[in-house]
Amino acid sequence: MRPQTSPPILVAARDLRPGLLRPGDVRAVSLTPAPDGALRTGAVGRVLAGPMRRGEPLTDARLLHSLRLPAGTVATPVRIADADVASLVSPGSTIGVLVAWEDQPAQLVADDVMVITVPKTTDDHDALLVLATTPDQAGRLAAAQASGRLSITIKPAADHLNPG
Repeated sequence: MRPQTSPPILVAARDLRPGLLRPGDVRAVSLTPAPDGALRTGAVGRVLAGPMRRGEPLTDARLLHSLRLPAGTVATPVRIADADVASLVSPGSTIGVLVAWEDQPAQLVADDVMVITVPKTTDDHDALLVLATTPDQAGRLAAAQASGRLSITIKPAADHLNPG
């Protein structure tokens, strides 16, 4: 008798950090029995909620389900000046991004952008956010980040605007 085999599932191709899954981050392997919720396809472009070790099966519980990149957007990493501010947002938060240059008022660079992940960093001076932006917003953010300090405004959740 042959052991029953399952269709291949996706596993981490290398140690992975939280964030957007790219081609080459996962590979298909046969694993019997496959864990509940194991993904067989469709991982690229999804957001990994936490770190994974090489060879670890990718399951639905490891992904931020509602945070696929919306059509027409790109994942844009930005560093904001105050690391403590990152604790005020989470994946799904809607923010505005401001840039401040020395001796000038802050200017809004990108508005109504969604946070897709907040990777953990070891730097106490700034924080990394990965945002879903248009390509145009991504360009403005890159230019602002190169010469100024970024900060954010946090938009209220839509359900808080019109309570019950």
